[in-house]
Amino acid sequence: MKIEKVSKHIISWLKEYAENAKVNGFVIGVSGGIDSAVTSTLCASTGFPTLCVEMPIHQAESQVSRAKEHIAQLKERFDNVSDVKVDLTTTFENFKNVVPVVASSDLIALSLANTRARIRMTSLYYLAGIHNYLVIGTGNKVEDFGVGFYTKYGDGGVDLSPIADLMKSEIYQIAAFLKVPGSIQKAAPTDGLFGDSRTDEDQIGASYDELEWAMKTKKSGKKATDFVDREKEVFEIYTKLNTSNQHKMLPIPVCEIPKELK
Repeated sequence: MKIEKVSKHIISWLKEYAENAKVNGFVIGVSGGIDSAVTSTLCASTGFPTLCVEMPIHQAESQVSRAKEHIAQLKERFDNVSDVKVDLTTTFENFKNVVPVVASSDLIALSLANTRARIRMTSLYYLAGIHNYLVIGTGNKVEDFGVGFYTKYGDGGVDLSPIADLMKSEIYQIAAFLKVPGSIQKAAPTDGLFGDSRTDEDQIGASYDELEWAMKTKKSGKKATDFVDREKEVFEIYTKLNTSNQHKMLPIPVCEIPKELK
């Protein structure tokens, strides 16, 4: 990959879109992870005002410190970067207190994890609305179009997706080129939605390198029966998630009414 040229292409794409949309800038949630760090740096590089938003909900201190480190670095490098902290812990707890508890503990945990992401999305759109900014997505290609590892109408609810055509491995290459803090480049990827130390790999059952392999291999027409041992296991994990999460990747189904019924 031509890292510098790809970076400049994304920066130009963001800038041109913002100019054509006649908006004032960008707003992005910064989590302390590699994807949001790369994306916010690309946004800042456009020269447009870029608002970095911390939205902790019972967040691990390591994630909070990485986010703060990144934001401080961005503000030092770019005059157009500002930040705001919106602590949503109380909002989340209030929500938990008013909704019914009727499912199994596993389903409750997953539903509440997705709720965290959706509360954050609402906050970003509020800030975007009062500033006339665009909400910027941070999903990469294997997450968004491979295994669907994001929350529908949560971190998947955005105006633009600058890095969604890049694999996770390519994101790391760009991160090094953009001089993203080393602590972020070294940190294990996590969505931070469960309030514990579980990583993305813990949840998915495969690393991003493995998922990229499976995504490329499946496109070549291979099947699980073509592999054995760990490769077969990873291929099956990828295939299962890709199939079950198609509802995130395809347009919302519309029930079309036959003309003779109208």
